[in-house]
Amino acid sequence: MNPAWSVVLFTTWIGIAQGLVVGLTLGAWRGTAWALELHRPVVGLALALSVAGLAASFFHLGRPERAWRAVLMWRTSWLSREVIVMPAFIAALALWWWIGGGQPSTFPIGLVVVALALVLWWCTAMIYACIRFIEEWAQAATPAMFILSGAASGLTVLVAMLALFGYGAAHGLWIAFSATLAAWLVRCWMFANNKRLVPRSNLSSATGIPGARLTQTSMGMSAGAFNTREFFHGRSALLIGRIRWWLHGFGYLGPLVALGVGLMLKEPRWAILACALQLPGLVADRWMFFAQARHPQNLYYQKVS
Repeated sequence: MNPAWSVVLFTTWIGIAQGLVVGLTLGAWRGTAWALELHRPVVGLALALSVAGLAASFFHLGRPERAWRAVLMWRTSWLSREVIVMPAFIAALALWWWIGGGQPSTFPIGLVVVALALVLWWCTAMIYACIRFIEEWAQAATPAMFILSGAASGLTVLVAMLALFGYGAAHGLWIAFSATLAAWLVRCWMFANNKRLVPRSNLSSATGIPGARLTQTSMGMSAGAFNTREFFHGRSALLIGRIRWWLHGFGYLGPLVALGVGLMLKEPRWAILACALQLPGLVADRWMFFAQARHPQNLYYQKVS
Protein backbone atom coordinates (compact mmCIF):
# COMPACT_ATOMS: atom_id res chain seq x y z
CA MET A 1 0.00 0.00 0.00
CA ASN A 2 1.00 3.64 -0.39
CA PRO A 3 1.07 5.11 3.15
CA ALA A 4 -0.67 8.47 3.57
CA TRP A 5 1.35 10.71 5.88
CA SER A 6 -1.85 12.12 7.33
CA VAL A 7 -2.87 8.67 8.58
CA VAL A 8 0.67 7.83 9.72
CA LEU A 9 0.83 10.98 11.86
CA PHE A 10 -2.76 10.62 13.06
CA THR A 11 -2.30 7.11 14.40
CA THR A 12 1.13 7.91 15.90
CA TRP A 13 0.10 11.11 17.69
CA ILE A 14 -3.18 9.68 18.93
CA GLY A 15 -1.35 6.62 20.26
CA ILE A 16 0.99 8.83 22.30
CA ALA A 17 -1.99 10.74 23.73
CA GLN A 18 -3.71 7.50 24.70
CA GLY A 19 -0.56 6.19 26.38
CA LEU A 20 -0.19 9.46 28.30
CA VAL A 21 -3.67 9.30 29.82
CA VAL A 22 -3.24 5.63 30.70
CA GLY A 23 0.00 6.44 32.54
CA LEU A 24 -1.51 9.46 34.27
CA THR A 25 -4.52 7.46 35.44
CA LEU A 26 -2.23 4.74 36.80
CA GLY A 27 -0.33 7.40 38.72
CA ALA A 28 -3.55 8.91 40.09
CA TRP A 29 -4.76 5.46 41.13
CA ARG A 30 -1.54 4.92 43.08
CA GLY A 31 -1.96 8.33 44.71
CA THR A 32 1.39 9.72 43.51
CA ALA A 33 2.15 13.40 44.02
CA TRP A 34 3.12 14.02 40.39
CA ALA A 35 -0.29 12.83 39.15
CA LEU A 36 -1.83 15.76 41.04
CA GLU A 37 0.80 18.38 40.28
CA LEU A 38 1.41 17.52 36.61
CA HIS A 39 -2.19 16.79 35.74
CA ARG A 40 -2.75 19.82 33.54
CA PRO A 41 0.56 19.62 31.60
CA VAL A 42 0.11 15.90 30.87
CA VAL A 43 -3.56 16.13 29.91
CA GLY A 44 -2.85 19.32 27.96
CA LEU A 45 -0.16 17.55 25.91
CA ALA A 46 -2.47 14.60 25.30
CA LEU A 47 -5.22 16.98 24.21
CA ALA A 48 -2.87 18.88 21.87
CA LEU A 49 -1.63 15.65 20.27
CA SER A 50 -5.20 14.41 19.82
CA VAL A 51 -6.35 17.63 18.18
CA ALA A 52 -3.25 17.68 15.95
CA GLY A 53 -3.89 14.07 14.96
CA LEU A 54 -7.52 14.81 14.17
CA ALA A 55 -6.48 17.81 12.06
CA ALA A 56 -3.93 15.68 10.20
CA SER A 57 -6.58 13.08 9.39
CA PHE A 58 -8.58 15.67 7.43
CA PHE A 59 -5.79 15.88 4.85
CA HIS A 60 -6.63 12.28 3.92
CA LEU A 61 -10.15 13.25 2.85
CA GLY A 62 -11.05 14.19 -0.68
CA ARG A 63 -14.05 16.24 0.51
CA PRO A 64 -13.41 17.26 4.16
CA GLU A 65 -16.73 19.12 4.37
CA ARG A 66 -18.49 15.77 4.05
CA ALA A 67 -16.54 14.13 6.88
CA TRP A 68 -19.66 14.08 9.07
CA ARG A 69 -21.21 11.48 6.77
CA ALA A 70 -18.64 8.94 7.99
CA VAL A 71 -20.72 8.36 11.12
CA LEU A 72 -23.73 7.08 9.16
CA MET A 73 -22.38 3.53 8.79
CA TRP A 74 -21.60 2.98 12.47
CA ARG A 75 -23.48 -0.33 12.56
CA THR A 76 -21.07 -2.04 10.17
CA SER A 77 -18.00 0.20 9.73
CA TRP A 78 -15.11 0.39 12.17
CA LEU A 79 -14.10 3.67 10.54
CA SER A 80 -17.49 5.15 11.41
CA ARG A 81 -17.10 3.97 14.99
CA GLU A 82 -13.66 5.57 15.17
CA VAL A 83 -15.12 8.83 13.86
CA ILE A 84 -17.66 8.74 16.69
CA VAL A 85 -15.27 7.73 19.48
CA MET A 86 -12.48 10.16 18.53
CA PRO A 87 -14.43 13.41 19.28
CA ALA A 88 -15.79 11.82 22.45
CA PHE A 89 -12.22 11.06 23.57
CA ILE A 90 -11.12 14.64 22.84
CA ALA A 91 -14.16 16.08 24.63
CA ALA A 92 -13.50 13.92 27.70
CA LEU A 93 -9.85 15.00 27.67
CA ALA A 94 -10.86 18.66 27.48
CA LEU A 95 -13.30 18.21 30.38
CA TRP A 96 -10.66 16.42 32.45
CA TRP A 97 -8.17 19.20 31.76
CA TRP A 98 -10.70 21.93 32.58
CA ILE A 99 -12.18 20.67 35.86
CA GLY A 100 -9.82 17.82 36.75
CA GLY A 101 -6.74 19.33 38.27
CA GLY A 102 -5.80 15.86 39.43
CA GLN A 103 -8.27 15.97 42.32
CA PRO A 104 -9.34 12.54 43.63
CA SER A 105 -12.99 13.46 43.13
CA THR A 106 -12.41 13.65 39.36
CA PHE A 107 -10.72 10.25 39.13
CA PRO A 108 -13.89 8.74 37.53
CA ILE A 109 -13.41 11.18 34.63
CA GLY A 110 -9.95 9.70 34.14
CA LEU A 111 -11.45 6.22 34.03
CA VAL A 112 -13.88 7.37 31.33
CA VAL A 113 -10.98 8.85 29.34
CA VAL A 114 -9.01 5.61 29.62
CA ALA A 115 -12.06 3.57 28.59
CA LEU A 116 -12.53 5.79 25.53
CA ALA A 117 -8.80 5.45 24.74
CA LEU A 118 -9.10 1.67 24.79
CA VAL A 119 -12.20 1.73 22.59
CA LEU A 120 -10.47 4.13 20.20
CA TRP A 121 -7.41 1.87 20.01
CA TRP A 122 -9.65 -1.08 19.16
CA CYS A 123 -11.67 0.81 16.54
CA THR A 124 -8.54 2.12 14.82
CA ALA A 125 -6.90 -1.29 14.77
CA MET A 126 -10.01 -3.07 13.50
CA ILE A 127 -10.26 -0.72 10.52
CA TYR A 128 -7.26 -2.64 9.17
CA ALA A 129 -7.60 -6.01 10.89
CA CYS A 130 -11.08 -6.56 9.38
CA ILE A 131 -9.77 -6.33 5.79
CA ARG A 132 -9.37 -10.05 5.21
CA PHE A 133 -7.81 -9.89 1.76
CA ILE A 134 -4.82 -7.92 3.12
CA GLU A 135 -3.26 -10.68 5.15
CA GLU A 136 -0.53 -8.48 6.67
CA TRP A 137 -3.28 -6.60 8.52
CA ALA A 138 -5.87 -9.33 9.11
CA GLN A 139 -4.27 -10.88 12.17
CA ALA A 140 -4.76 -10.78 15.92
CA ALA A 141 -1.42 -9.00 16.40
CA THR A 142 -2.71 -5.83 14.70
CA PRO A 143 -4.80 -4.61 17.68
CA ALA A 144 -1.99 -5.65 20.04
CA MET A 145 0.48 -3.59 17.98
CA PHE A 146 -1.67 -0.45 18.08
CA ILE A 147 -2.29 -0.73 21.83
CA LEU A 148 1.26 -1.63 22.86
CA SER A 149 3.06 0.85 20.59
CA GLY A 150 0.74 3.64 21.75
CA ALA A 151 1.16 2.68 25.40
CA ALA A 152 4.94 2.41 25.04
CA SER A 153 5.31 5.79 23.35
CA GLY A 154 2.92 7.56 25.72
CA LEU A 155 4.54 6.10 28.83
CA THR A 156 8.02 7.00 27.58
CA VAL A 157 6.92 10.59 26.95
CA LEU A 158 5.32 10.68 30.41
CA VAL A 159 8.51 9.47 32.13
CA ALA A 160 10.51 12.05 30.15
CA MET A 161 8.11 14.76 31.40
CA LEU A 162 8.58 13.55 34.99
CA ALA A 163 12.34 13.78 34.55
CA LEU A 164 12.09 17.30 33.10
CA PHE A 165 9.97 18.43 36.07
CA GLY A 166 12.38 16.87 38.54
CA TYR A 167 10.39 13.86 39.72
CA GLY A 168 11.83 10.43 40.40
CA ALA A 169 10.43 7.86 38.00
CA ALA A 170 11.82 4.45 38.90
CA HIS A 171 8.47 2.71 38.53
CA GLY A 172 7.76 4.67 35.37
CA LEU A 173 11.04 3.56 33.83
CA TRP A 174 10.17 -0.07 34.49
CA ILE A 175 6.68 0.28 33.03
CA ALA A 176 7.90 2.17 29.93
CA PHE A 177 10.68 -0.39 29.43
CA SER A 178 8.25 -3.31 29.73
CA ALA A 179 5.70 -1.74 27.36
CA THR A 180 8.39 -0.95 24.77
CA LEU A 181 9.79 -4.48 24.97
CA ALA A 182 6.31 -6.00 24.59
CA ALA A 183 5.58 -3.74 21.59
CA TRP A 184 8.87 -4.73 19.96
CA LEU A 185 8.21 -8.43 20.44
CA VAL A 186 4.80 -8.07 18.80
CA ARG A 187 6.29 -6.16 15.87
CA CYS A 188 9.05 -8.73 15.42
CA TRP A 189 6.43 -11.47 15.41
CA MET A 190 4.39 -9.56 12.81
CA PHE A 191 7.42 -9.13 10.54
CA ALA A 192 8.27 -12.81 10.83
CA ASN A 193 4.66 -13.84 10.22
CA ASN A 194 4.28 -11.52 7.23
CA LYS A 195 7.42 -12.99 5.71
CA ARG A 196 5.85 -16.45 5.86
CA LEU A 197 2.56 -15.40 4.27
CA VAL A 198 1.70 -16.93 0.93
CA PRO A 199 -0.72 -14.77 -1.09
CA ARG A 200 -4.04 -16.49 -1.71
CA SER A 201 -4.13 -15.00 -5.19
CA ASN A 202 -1.52 -15.46 -7.89
CA LEU A 203 -1.07 -14.62 -11.54
CA SER A 204 -2.84 -17.80 -12.55
CA SER A 205 -5.97 -17.07 -10.48
CA ALA A 206 -5.90 -13.40 -11.47
CA THR A 207 -5.85 -14.16 -15.21
CA GLY A 208 -7.99 -17.29 -15.09
CA ILE A 209 -5.32 -19.42 -16.78
CA PRO A 210 -5.05 -22.53 -14.60
CA GLY A 211 -1.91 -24.56 -14.33
CA ALA A 212 0.23 -22.16 -16.36
CA ARG A 213 3.63 -20.88 -15.32
CA LEU A 214 3.15 -17.19 -15.99
CA THR A 215 5.70 -14.40 -15.96
CA GLN A 216 4.61 -10.78 -15.76
CA THR A 217 6.48 -8.45 -18.14
CA SER A 218 4.43 -5.24 -17.93
CA MET A 219 2.36 -3.23 -15.49
CA GLY A 220 -0.89 -4.03 -17.28
CA MET A 221 -1.39 -0.50 -18.59
CA SER A 222 0.62 2.02 -20.55
CA ALA A 223 0.61 4.75 -17.86
CA GLY A 224 0.04 5.23 -14.15
CA ALA A 225 -3.44 5.43 -12.65
CA PHE A 226 -5.22 5.49 -9.30
CA ASN A 227 -4.39 1.83 -8.74
CA THR A 228 -0.67 2.32 -9.21
CA ARG A 229 -0.59 5.43 -6.99
CA GLU A 230 -2.71 4.33 -4.04
CA PHE A 231 -2.04 0.60 -3.66
CA PHE A 232 1.73 0.48 -4.03
CA HIS A 233 4.34 2.73 -2.42
CA GLY A 234 6.84 2.51 -5.29
CA ARG A 235 9.94 2.58 -3.04
CA SER A 236 12.93 0.39 -3.74
CA ALA A 237 13.71 -2.73 -1.75
CA LEU A 238 16.93 -1.04 -0.56
CA LEU A 239 15.00 1.88 0.97
CA ILE A 240 12.47 -0.45 2.57
CA GLY A 241 15.33 -2.37 4.17
CA ARG A 242 16.83 0.84 5.55
CA ILE A 243 13.50 1.94 6.97
CA ARG A 244 13.13 -1.46 8.65
CA TRP A 245 16.52 -1.04 10.34
CA TRP A 246 15.57 2.52 11.32
CA LEU A 247 12.31 1.50 12.97
CA HIS A 248 13.89 -1.34 14.92
CA GLY A 249 16.88 0.74 16.02
CA PHE A 250 15.16 4.02 16.82
CA GLY A 251 11.65 2.83 17.59
CA TYR A 252 12.53 0.01 19.98
CA LEU A 253 16.17 -1.00 20.55
CA GLY A 254 17.51 2.50 21.18
CA PRO A 255 14.75 3.44 23.66
CA LEU A 256 15.15 0.08 25.43
CA VAL A 257 18.87 0.70 25.88
CA ALA A 258 18.28 4.25 27.13
CA LEU A 259 15.55 3.16 29.54
CA GLY A 260 17.70 0.24 30.71
CA VAL A 261 20.64 2.53 31.45
CA GLY A 262 18.29 4.83 33.33
CA LEU A 263 17.12 1.90 35.43
CA MET A 264 20.66 0.76 36.23
CA LEU A 265 21.84 4.29 37.10
CA LYS A 266 18.52 5.22 38.75
CA GLU A 267 18.50 8.30 36.56
CA PRO A 268 15.11 9.08 34.97
CA ARG A 269 16.60 11.71 32.64
CA TRP A 270 17.65 8.88 30.32
CA ALA A 271 13.95 8.69 29.41
CA ILE A 272 14.38 12.00 27.57
CA LEU A 273 16.87 10.35 25.21
CA ALA A 274 14.57 7.33 24.88
CA CYS A 275 11.70 9.64 23.94
CA ALA A 276 13.81 11.51 21.36
CA LEU A 277 14.82 8.23 19.74
CA GLN A 278 11.42 6.56 19.88
CA LEU A 279 9.24 9.19 18.24
CA PRO A 280 10.87 9.19 14.75
CA GLY A 281 11.28 5.43 14.99
CA LEU A 282 7.57 4.90 15.62
CA VAL A 283 6.68 7.15 12.68
CA ALA A 284 8.85 4.89 10.50
CA ASP A 285 7.23 1.84 12.08
CA ARG A 286 3.72 3.08 11.32
CA TRP A 287 4.76 3.95 7.75
CA MET A 288 6.10 0.41 7.36
CA PHE A 289 2.87 -1.08 8.72
CA PHE A 290 0.97 0.47 5.83
CA ALA A 291 3.69 0.00 3.19
CA GLN A 292 4.16 -3.70 3.96
CA ALA A 293 0.51 -4.51 3.20
CA ARG A 294 0.21 -6.21 -0.19
CA HIS A 295 -3.03 -5.45 -2.00
CA PRO A 296 -4.07 -8.32 -4.32
CA GLN A 297 -4.51 -5.93 -7.24
CA ASN A 298 -0.74 -5.38 -7.22
CA LEU A 299 -0.36 -8.80 -8.81
CA TYR A 300 -1.43 -7.10 -12.01
CA TYR A 301 -0.54 -3.42 -11.60
CA GLN A 302 2.54 -3.28 -9.41
CA LYS A 303 5.38 -4.74 -11.43
CA VAL A 304 6.98 -3.19 -14.45
CA SER A 305 9.36 -5.09 -16.71
